[in-house]
Amino acid sequence: MAISTALRDWLLDSDPVLRWQVERDLLDAPPEVWQATRARVATEGFGAALLARQDADGQWAGGAHFPAGFFDSPEAETEGQPWVATSWSLKDLREWGADAAALDGTVEKLAANCRWEYEDRPFWDGEVDVCINAYTLASGAWLGVDMSELARWFVEHRLADGGWNCEAEEGRSTRSSFHSTLNAAVGLLAYERLTGDTTVRDARHGGEEYLLRRRLLYRESTGEVVDGFVSRYTYPHRHQYSALTALDHFRDAALLEGARPDPRLAEAVELVRAARRPDGTWLQGSPLAGRTWFAVDAPEGEPSRWLTLFGTRVLDWWDAAV
Repeated sequence: MAISTALRDWLLDSDPVLRWQVERDLLDAPPEVWQATRARVATEGFGAALLARQDADGQWAGGAHFPAGFFDSPEAETEGQPWVATSWSLKDLREWGADAAALDGTVEKLAANCRWEYEDRPFWDGEVDVCINAYTLASGAWLGVDMSELARWFVEHRLADGGWNCEAEEGRSTRSSFHSTLNAAVGLLAYERLTGDTTVRDARHGGEEYLLRRRLLYRESTGEVVDGFVSRYTYPHRHQYSALTALDHFRDAALLEGARPDPRLAEAVELVRAARRPDGTWLQGSPLAGRTWFAVDAPEGEPSRWLTLFGTRVLDWWDAAV
């Protein structure tokens, strides 16, 4: 869909972390245009601000997945976890398009100084949580770490129904979850794109098939729509599943593989389409609770540039193919 001049100008009036994606994905700008914008991520705006908060030892907030001292602080008693520690900060920088060169020395510093809160494991080895390992896999591949062993971990830890569940490793579940499976698929796709290693593609496809069997929306056991989160669109979405984040992943995977959209995505596409306002925007949903470094999108209930980017590129991709 051709976007209006007003919507185009509103989207372009944004931080480089978002603007380069608008130029590439919505405006079909030449590579030299969007790549020049992307090159600014590490030196301007949100990207530069987050890089400036990195500790001298390579970490953010002094911890791997949680800030230093979190579990002994009053903050641990509040709703929601902080989103400021190392794993989250690396995830944001990678997804925003920061050049890995801007983090020169980070790999070695984290290897020496950063340990997971779970069993004090070395950072680049990962731990047992599927979502955490997915972020670590993608971040390590982005920064040039050999992550092949952690990539194989996903192959070995798929559940019988095809996906993953963060609770399975401690025996609390034997069934896959929407959230964990999508995070695993996103991490595996990023790893494959960054390294060219296709040996985990079958595992990723298995997780994607788990979601496709449910048409991204439904419980397989009852056929009912999953309550609460599938239509909750918010940015940053962190670990949270929604029809929109899932569709954005399937678009990304299809573009990498040169594949057409799977017809089973149709109902999720229409759910996302129905949330688009007449002016072409999507509204920000309720944010995930927890401390952040700074705001990167609109407050709840206001038009969201990030969600509008995601929603527009998903619908453009789908409509061009059907």
